[in-house]
Amino acid sequence: MTEHPTDFAVRALHEAFGLQGRLEPLPGEHDLNFKVTAADGGRYLFKIHAADLAPERAELQAAILRHLEHQAPDLPLPRLFLGREGQALPVIDDAQGRARRLRLTTWLDGTTWVEARRRDAGSAASLGRLLARLDRCLADFHHPAAAPYAWDLAGAASLSEDVMLIVDPERHRVAAEVLQRFTADVVPRLAGRPKQVIHGDANDRNVLLDADGMVSGLIDFGDVVETWRVNELAVAAAYLAVGAADPIAIIRPLLQAYGAEAPIAEVEADLLFDLILTRYAVSMVMAARQSRQFPGNAAYLLVSQDDVWRAMTAIRALNRPLAVATLRHACGHEPVAARRAIDAWILRNGHDFGPVLPLALTRETLRILPLGADRDTAARPGISYAERLAEVLPGIDGMPLGRYAEDRAPYDRGRARTIHLAIDLYAPAGTAVQAPLPGRIALIGNDATADGFGGILVLEHEAGTPHRFWTAYGHLAPADLAKWKAGDPVGRGDTLAHLGTTAENGGWPPHLHIQLLTALTVDRAEDLMGVLPPEDVDLWEGISPNPNAILGLPVNAAAPIAHRPGALRRLRARWIGAALSLSYETPLKIVRGAGATLIAEDGRRYLDLVNNVCHVGHCHPRVVEAIAGQAARLNTNTRYLHDNLVEYAHRLTTLLPPELSSVFLVNSGSEANDLALRLARAYTGGTEVMVLDHAYHGNLSSLIDISPYKFDGPGGAGRPRHVWVAEMPDLYRGRIRYGEAEAGPRYAERVTTLLRDLSGLDRRIAAFFAEPLLGCGGQLVLPEGYLAAAFAEVRAAGGVCIADEVQVGFGRVGSHFWAFETQGVVPDIVTMGKPIGNGHPMGAVACRPEIAAAFANGMEYFNTFGGNPVSAAAGLAVLDVIRDERLMANAAARGEQLTAGFKSLAECHRVIGDVRGLGLFMGVELVRDRDTLEPADRALKAIVEVMKEEGVLLSSEGPHHNVLKIKPPLVISEAECATVLEKIDGVMKRVAG
Repeated sequence: MTEHPTDFAVRALHEAFGLQGRLEPLPGEHDLNFKVTAADGGRYLFKIHAADLAPERAELQAAILRHLEHQAPDLPLPRLFLGREGQALPVIDDAQGRARRLRLTTWLDGTTWVEARRRDAGSAASLGRLLARLDRCLADFHHPAAAPYAWDLAGAASLSEDVMLIVDPERHRVAAEVLQRFTADVVPRLAGRPKQVIHGDANDRNVLLDADGMVSGLIDFGDVVETWRVNELAVAAAYLAVGAADPIAIIRPLLQAYGAEAPIAEVEADLLFDLILTRYAVSMVMAARQSRQFPGNAAYLLVSQDDVWRAMTAIRALNRPLAVATLRHACGHEPVAARRAIDAWILRNGHDFGPVLPLALTRETLRILPLGADRDTAARPGISYAERLAEVLPGIDGMPLGRYAEDRAPYDRGRARTIHLAIDLYAPAGTAVQAPLPGRIALIGNDATADGFGGILVLEHEAGTPHRFWTAYGHLAPADLAKWKAGDPVGRGDTLAHLGTTAENGGWPPHLHIQLLTALTVDRAEDLMGVLPPEDVDLWEGISPNPNAILGLPVNAAAPIAHRPGALRRLRARWIGAALSLSYETPLKIVRGAGATLIAEDGRRYLDLVNNVCHVGHCHPRVVEAIAGQAARLNTNTRYLHDNLVEYAHRLTTLLPPELSSVFLVNSGSEANDLALRLARAYTGGTEVMVLDHAYHGNLSSLIDISPYKFDGPGGAGRPRHVWVAEMPDLYRGRIRYGEAEAGPRYAERVTTLLRDLSGLDRRIAAFFAEPLLGCGGQLVLPEGYLAAAFAEVRAAGGVCIADEVQVGFGRVGSHFWAFETQGVVPDIVTMGKPIGNGHPMGAVACRPEIAAAFANGMEYFNTFGGNPVSAAAGLAVLDVIRDERLMANAAARGEQLTAGFKSLAECHRVIGDVRGLGLFMGVELVRDRDTLEPADRALKAIVEVMKEEGVLLSSEGPHHNVLKIKPPLVISEAECATVLEKIDGVMKRVAG
């Protein structure tokens, strides 16, 4: 008796799951697959496993889906439905009496990768992120049926005998070569790598994309296997490359995104190129084997083999060292493994290298050409690099030098490749070019086309080196190359050739193009990459580093390398600790600043409302001049007498109450607060420290201990035993609110209570730390009388009072130079940082002289850079600018303007709950409800992001992350403040209603 597959599916679906609907057959290698549309519109994927499928393999697939449902419920993966009797895989006999296991899962919307209209680098990156998260979730999954099987790359060596089944002789030969290399080179290197369960088949028919080209699903867990994790990437990369115009370009974002979520080991990155080819070879062998075993299904089995062959051919045609370097770099590793060893060898042996030209290459004779986008882009808009060069060269007195990494944006109008990978030395035609170190001829070429190299020689250097490297010499006289053939030895100082004429070098003036290569990335000298696209600079810097390592020129022969923002994020993730955060969902790459404006790499200008470090304006010319001028004269430590140190300390004390006449200069606000803590303990003999709740006083260990914002926050270890946390005086949502009498003294009563408690435990107070305006607490203004009452209680208990002015000092409040003055108090110690040097790393502590005397107990205090001449010069310039440009008055006026403006906005935007601050230190608290004060943190986050797009930089603050903080450079103008208010009004209408 026979039964049509669809009829059997209808029967099985109803019997096992009680489900009826329209069934549409889907392709499958062995199983029967159907799309089910139920009467209620619900959609499902129904699978009838092949009768000969081992039960444990079917159970493996069900088990892995259940595991992932618990471990990664948010991933776009099929979710399993249980049968009527609670089975994951109900069993129904077909018409032949064979037991068939059934599986019903959710239907995933999307179009397969191979059929999708839109697929690009973003698509590949989204797949990389999905696979990384999937593999992380499967790292602890084990199942006895996840054993190796025929399609597993780890067992590809066992397919070598079946290569003969491939009919086409060329395909047969190539597959055999790939499998031979896999067996000989790949298996030994991966043999010790850990294994785990992977999906194993993220091919172009199992990956679904949505309308935007992002991955919306991953289906078919039939190839799940426990193997080397890197095989997951090899399979996915192999299929992404099918049909791609540039196979490596589509693989790179896959690897970058995967590596960002789950680091890829260096050995895995090294072998990916061969593993991708191995996947193609396995596909070809398996298709040949299975089409012979199942001739009736040959059409399905061979459907993609021509595409596989084309992709395999394209990848094999690539320069292997360049392809491997590119994949290594995409995985987060140095492009060339030997790069560091080569650098180290050159560093140790460079003193023995000879000159490359028989000319004086000294600081006095060399002249950096004023070209490139980072210098003088062009004399006139639209001028080409060659035209600009022709204008500049005649006026150069000395030897012109074109820099490495220079962005030759006008190199050729409309050209994508602009970053120079070499150093150019301009000299007369006929000048001899000499080998700076021994080697042998690797490549010889002649490219006299426009923008070509003319005659080219590439030397390989290996004798005495830990790894081979190469040097390339371009713009040589082609006739001189006839004496050389590949493999010829070259000695140090030997003449390689002579500089060619303009006519011989594509119209360029005579010069030597010299390039260093850690990998030979071309097979012909004419194909040498001398200029590259800006987006590839971080890759090529590892392949073709600064050749001045070879030349040893006594000038800065390299331009600053400018990475694209996306590349910078990857490099930052690789080399900078993850704890260092970035602002905004799409971080900005800021390259310049002026006044209250920051300028991004693309030239867009942003009004900066949060940078209280550049106090007197970004890049203030007087501060810049002071720093540069003093750095050109002297910078040393404070063991020598110097006017700047004493002058700055004197100027600072004249701005402080006369009681605070002793000054220590340090490098940051954190150092200042740490020193203040030491001073307090030395003077009082106490150990206990009192702080306000949500306070933050710096990033040193001693200060994390006294910062509730940190020790009570994510990753914090809780309050240390010696720290006492006083109530935060919040007049908006605290215990005592606006309008209540004696709010300051009443809040200070909690300080009294804590002092009584610690005294009862026989502990002694050393210091009370307080910001006169609370930053991380939510830009809070302390209630009147709070510090006076708190200070009195602390001093009565034997402690000292420390005012942390790191954020709020130097005239920011407008009415006074120091924020503590607004409370009518004189602290015992004042700490300073951030604005003190307008961004220069500098800090200070001022204290009563008796406290400084107690600290001089025989243990010398020395700070190498604190108070150095350059820092002191910066500090003096900041004080001058504050005074001369009347910035305190501007802070007061602009603060009044912004306060009035936000209060006016509050009348039509109920999301604004409170507007507070002094001068240009303001907070605007957003709430969902003015009665319950429910924080509107999400609204604020959205406002900050949209305002960034509007060209205004803002940020959030406060325990509930719902306070808009405003603390711009004091030079912000009336017009700029009006712009902020106008823009935020419009954004609030759009975002917050």
